Amino acid sequence: MDISEVARRSGLPASTLRYYEEKGLIQSTGRHGLRRTFAPAVVDQLSLISLGRSAGFSLDEIGQMFTPTGRPQLDRQMLSDKADQLDQSIKKLTRMRDGLRHAAACSAPSHLECPKFRRLMNLAAHNARKGRRKDVG
Repeated sequence: MDISEVARRSGLPASTLRYYEEKGLIQSTGRHGLRRTFAPAVVDQLSLISLGRSAGFSLDEIGQMFTPTGRPQLDRQMLSDKADQLDQSIKKLTRMRDGLRHAAACSAPSHLECPKFRRLMNLAAHNARKGRRKDVG
């Protein structure tokens, strides 16, 4: 199957397919004229790559999920660790959502007079400082 057919079936532009091949995530089987050709199984590989990207895995992490022949070999611990990271993100986003809802409905004359809003501001400032220390050190 040539690269244009893979692009059509996967919904990914040919440039992404070439990039994924350069990164070693997929392999072409040869060329038909100037066009790369791929085995039909590449469509499943691309679906797994898309799933991994949706879950927040980097392309390097996704690359570790395939054998040299392109078959999936999922590291269950890595999947569990990513699920834990997603749980933490969900908790953080839930707190943020709840804080925004409170700020939108707060009856205090000024948001700066609202104790809950001030706690949210202090927490955000603390997290920003903590994040800068990670970047520096």
